[in-house]
Amino acid sequence: MKVLIAASEAHPLIKTGGLGDVIGALPKALKKLGVDVRVIMPKYKDIRKDIVENLKYLKNFNVKVGWRNQYCGILEYDYEGVKFYLLDNEYYFKRDGLYGYYDDGEKFAFFDRAVLEFIKNIDWVPDIIHCNDWQTGMIPVLHKLEYMKEEKFKNIKTVFSIHNLFFKGMFSKEVLPELFGYDYETFNNGSLEHYGAVSFLKGAINYSDKVTTVSKTYSEEIKTEEYGEKLDGLLRYRGDSLEGIVNGIDYDEYNPLEDKYIYENYSVDTLYKKIINKKCLQEELGLKVNEEIPMIGMVSRLTHQKGCDLILNILEELLREDVQIVVLGTGDCLYEASFRDFERRHGDKLSVNIRFSNELAHKIYAASDLFLMPSLFEPCGLGQLIALRYGALPIVRETGGLKDTVIPYNKYTGVGNGFGFRNYRADELLMITKYALEVYRDKKAFERLRVQAMNSDNSWEKSAKEYLRLYSNLTGEINFKDIVEELDKSFV
Repeated sequence: MKVLIAASEAHPLIKTGGLGDVIGALPKALKKLGVDVRVIMPKYKDIRKDIVENLKYLKNFNVKVGWRNQYCGILEYDYEGVKFYLLDNEYYFKRDGLYGYYDDGEKFAFFDRAVLEFIKNIDWVPDIIHCNDWQTGMIPVLHKLEYMKEEKFKNIKTVFSIHNLFFKGMFSKEVLPELFGYDYETFNNGSLEHYGAVSFLKGAINYSDKVTTVSKTYSEEIKTEEYGEKLDGLLRYRGDSLEGIVNGIDYDEYNPLEDKYIYENYSVDTLYKKIINKKCLQEELGLKVNEEIPMIGMVSRLTHQKGCDLILNILEELLREDVQIVVLGTGDCLYEASFRDFERRHGDKLSVNIRFSNELAHKIYAASDLFLMPSLFEPCGLGQLIALRYGALPIVRETGGLKDTVIPYNKYTGVGNGFGFRNYRADELLMITKYALEVYRDKKAFERLRVQAMNSDNSWEKSAKEYLRLYSNLTGEINFKDIVEELDKSFV
């Protein structure tokens, strides 16, 4: 099985969010399952310098972008046994940051065609091209309309993963002749047209052989008007080809037993050491050092989607409890200012850190007893998965991947690994948070719950098996079950 994963970012080379984490971890897990998996992405200016110094130049070719004829270089990097191909063009990619430029449509039109031209120029043909988010959305379109007519491409299947339906890659219809050399047929027949614009994402949904989302619940939610971003009708139509596979986390990077960022390493068998992390973080952030005070962590973008308005609505009342809250993140100016204002008035209980810090994030996961993630919607979410791994019990709204991965605690049966509420309401969030604090005070019950959280299986190995099943069904391979049953033994 040969799989080429196309994406606009990947850890550890460069990332802006969860997509980068996925593209860094999934290939490693697929490699362990025996897949010949490779990753292709742009060569940005800000890729880690130590990685740039070790890139291997392979060759170059030209790419047509409408009437333009653009240079494209291929550079290779090996990361934990996975080949990464970086496509080089300084006109498009030698800039600060990854997204938000006036010519993003042209930049990723170049990249999408370059991915297919890359296959022409190397002695390796994938069985699957796995595309991710709108930046790669035109690859399935180009494949079906042009490249599939060529011998080298006729048996290739395309998979498109929606990490966040909100971002649709919308551009004026003129991009079709200007960037792709097409007439307006695909616009007029509706396969690319979305409310008067061309949507790269809609094109991918229409032309891919299989569409996936990053959790089972989200795959159902996006078929509804509430979550479908005006694509729900199309997603219902393609329902038989739409599947949800929940993300995992990299258990090598997020491992409290070996984490280099935290104060004291621990495991499910040495949970008493987690308290050391709490006391050290309390001291570092200027909070009262007291291991008995429950600490609630929050590592998040500060936006409406992440439930910040709900949190701010309950914060005054929540801070009347014997509790400490630690916030890390950046986002909308309104939310940043509001959290800072609360910190000025409640600095003895609330630490607000408006910045990005991977090190502090790890410390918060390790120190926290509870973890706040009351999202309006959440395709998958990584924060709750990391929190479970570190024994910080998530408080989540039951939506998307949060619903799929956090099992609300039932005090009568003892089942659960966190706390959940259903409706997007501040009073429900306050009620469930107070309930979680009540459970915290029952030390035996909370300890059992923490152990169950840390024993939750959210590894990429589990998710990779689902992707291998999907790939195998597309290509018609019949040995998938035997392969996985044999490999299961190595993951025990």
